Amino acid sequence: MTANATPASAAKGGLLADFLASIVVFLVAVPLCMGIAIASGVPPAAGLISGIIGGIIVGSIAGSPLLVSGPAAGLAVLVFELVQAHGIVALGPVVLLAGLIQVGAGLTGLGMYFRMVSPAVVNGMLAGIGILIIASQLHVMFDAKPLPTGFQNFFAAPKLVFNAFTNGAGAQAALLGLATIAMILVWDKLRPAQLKLLPGVLIAIIVATVIAESMQLTVNRVTLPDNLIAGIDWVTPAKMLGMFTTPSLLVSAMAFAFIASAETLLSAAAVDRMHDGQRTKYSRELTAQGVGNALCGLVGALPMTGVIVRSAANVQAGAKSRLSTILHGSWILAFVMLLPWLLRLAPISALAGILVYTGFKMVKPSQIKELAEYGRGNVAVYAVTALTIVATDLLMGVMVGIGFALLRLALRSARLHLNLKNGEEPGAKTLRMVGFATFLNIPWIAKILDEIPPGTQLTLDIDRLRHVDYAVLVLLQDWARMAPVSQSALIVDWALLKSRSEGGDERRELVQVTA
Repeated sequence: MTANATPASAAKGGLLADFLASIVVFLVAVPLCMGIAIASGVPPAAGLISGIIGGIIVGSIAGSPLLVSGPAAGLAVLVFELVQAHGIVALGPVVLLAGLIQVGAGLTGLGMYFRMVSPAVVNGMLAGIGILIIASQLHVMFDAKPLPTGFQNFFAAPKLVFNAFTNGAGAQAALLGLATIAMILVWDKLRPAQLKLLPGVLIAIIVATVIAESMQLTVNRVTLPDNLIAGIDWVTPAKMLGMFTTPSLLVSAMAFAFIASAETLLSAAAVDRMHDGQRTKYSRELTAQGVGNALCGLVGALPMTGVIVRSAANVQAGAKSRLSTILHGSWILAFVMLLPWLLRLAPISALAGILVYTGFKMVKPSQIKELAEYGRGNVAVYAVTALTIVATDLLMGVMVGIGFALLRLALRSARLHLNLKNGEEPGAKTLRMVGFATFLNIPWIAKILDEIPPGTQLTLDIDRLRHVDYAVLVLLQDWARMAPVSQSALIVDWALLKSRSEGGDERRELVQVTA
């Protein structure tokens, strides 16, 4: 606040900033809500309802005031797989239970623990999802139905292009989708400074709609009910009870809860780095997301997360408080209630083009370079997670990614440096051991010991040995016991060495061997 500014004028300025930011976020959110719904294999109304709940309800109670919540591309693949396997009737109960899991986690203070997931896993997850979205939405761009798996979509893509060239099947839709992507790229690159807050996706969808209408193109359009209430598929107690007889649905609910929570809280951390205002209260944000997803599940809408694209637009547009997020949800509600006919004009292939663009943004090759700066292992975790998601499914990919990250951590924790050097006296050598000596290191330790020449007095330097396990102790004891046969000897402080093992001095039953 400047010296001449009054609290009233500052508040008025904040209200104006929130109002203008909410318009920007609204314009970004509407095409994304519909596009993500189509990518998920559900009606566009399901995405719009999630956007409304995410804005008005979650925005009112969120732990991150500037984080915008709504349907996320990161869950589109998971929803698509669920709907393909169990039908759209399963969506509501699964999302409702996922929301309740999030509420429980938030109320018990587990919000911070979701941030323990390695960023390499999360980035790999988003990259894998981005690849799958590209593969599926390429089909939608041709007004074709996507296939169940990413590999099937990729392998079938050449046939789509061939058919478009030979008999014109889907050619108009594909050209419109490509034009949509081109317009977004051009706008993001060349937009005037005065219009920097006007989103490229909005420009692209408007121009694509005008082209489709003016040229009377025979392309698929958005289907939307006259009354939004008609698009609600309420979850009944019978549906919820039926869910508990299908274990795979319970697993899906846990997967939704985990992935939505991880993406939300990482997005919240990213938003915190964009502004100097109130910091995120993570457990409160997790609880708010749970409330939102429970409500989305109750009405059969898409699951939601905190979404970084809309949140970044919110911050960049100058939002000061949660009012911006709440208003953006109100604008979506008003627009859908008053002007549903306008949304029905939007070509589905143009929305698919927006999702293809979003998929490429999710892959982010620049992240690979950033991860590599902190070690090639991070790139390996990223690649394993992404490729497993593409080859199998989202949940398996995340679990494999987390498992691989933990394995890498275990191997790094068990790292041992061995340095064998000649001693000051003839026939003397010193083996310096630094780090953690475990059964994983036995082949390397044994190789060094086996190459010790006969008649060597070998001293173990264990000053910087952090830990030694039982297997290595046995190996050293065996070598020490057999050393006199070759006129060799092993010199080490056995008491100190045993103290570095797990249980240390409690292992009194271990026989002390002297050279």
